[in-house]
Amino acid sequence: MSDEEVQRVKEALDEVERIADPEARVKAKSQIMAAQVLRNKKWSAERRALIIKLWNDGQGLSYRQIAERLGCKLSIVQDVFRGYAGSGSHRPKAER
Repeated sequence: MSDEEVQRVKEALDEVERIADPEARVKAKSQIMAAQVLRNKKWSAERRALIIKLWNDGQGLSYRQIAERLGCKLSIVQDVFRGYAGSGSHRPKAER
C-alpha cells in the first residue's frame, strides 16, 4: 500500500467523523470498528512474522531499528520477543 492509499483511508475515516447526524455517525463508526476487529488478529500476526523475519535475516537490526522500519512502537517489537500478545491487561504480572 502506498502512502497515497494510506492517506485515502485516513481521509475516508475523517469523512465519517464529519457525518452531521449523530445516529448515522455512530452507526458508521460501529460498522467500521466491527470490521476492524476481524482484521486485528490477522494484521498482528503478519506484523509479528515480519518482526521475527527482520530480526533473523542476518542484517543485525536492533529492536529499535525494526520498530522504525515498520513504523511501530519499540514496545511492540519487544513484546513479540517476550511472547506477549494482545493488550497489556493480558500480560503476566512482574515477579517481585
